[in-house]
Amino acid sequence: MMDRALDEFERARGRMAGDFRTMITDSEDLLKAAATVSGEGFTAARTKFEEKLRSAKTTLADASQPVFDRTRETAAVADDYVHGNAWTAAGVAIAAGVLIGLLAAKRYRAKISLAHLAGWESRSGKG
Repeated sequence: MMDRALDEFERARGRMAGDFRTMITDSEDLLKAAATVSGEGFTAARTKFEEKLRSAKTTLADASQPVFDRTRETAAVADDYVHGNAWTAAGVAIAAGVLIGLLAAKRYRAKISLAHLAGWESRSGKG
């Protein structure tokens, strides 16, 4: 399920990149038209730019919706699993907390040991 969502995301990203390239090209045309400030050319370029911008926004919304839907589905499956296996989920959370605590304590002890060693060397005249 996650691979399918990633594939859809990659396809949507490719479409969006193309739309943004087109939008940049059209905005350059708009700037060129604005430089010459001819009424008809400017209006035509502006209209084209606005259409491309609307198209890019729609594409972005359409492309992101399946990803959001898949995320909701995945969250619902995870929620169902946790509700169905509450003790397993609690055990995993506790184990992760203990592991993080041990690693943090080890790091803290290493800092204290280094600070103590640095203080001892400066008092003994060896530093």
